[in-house]
Amino acid sequence: MRDDDFFWEGAKNNQLLFQCCTKCNEMRHPPLPMCPNCQSLNWAPSEASGRGTIYSWIVSKHPGARPDDPGRLVALVDLEEGIRFATNLQIENRDDITEGMSVEVFYDEMDGNTFPFFRPVQSV
Repeated sequence: MRDDDFFWEGAKNNQLLFQCCTKCNEMRHPPLPMCPNCQSLNWAPSEASGRGTIYSWIVSKHPGARPDDPGRLVALVDLEEGIRFATNLQIENRDDITEGMSVEVFYDEMDGNTFPFFRPVQSV
């Protein structure tokens, strides 16, 4: 079993799961064998809200891509639970991205795998 199997199993079920220390309740990502807060080895998966704000972002272009390829947006999202999460960001107009923008998780399937992505919060 890989250390992050629970994360990918959660994604298949449209859940954003992170490790949560069962001693001090500190959530963490990426998965670690020991809690950096209290050094406990005990943890359980815990579902995050999937809401956060943009901390930073870049346009990532693969070196072998065509010159007109717009690249993908990679963002650091500060989740409500205190985790800073690296993810792909989907937005209609890249010029609309701002630091502190509210975002939410959504799930998409690619090549038979389900991935969590983020987008601006959808108005109701």
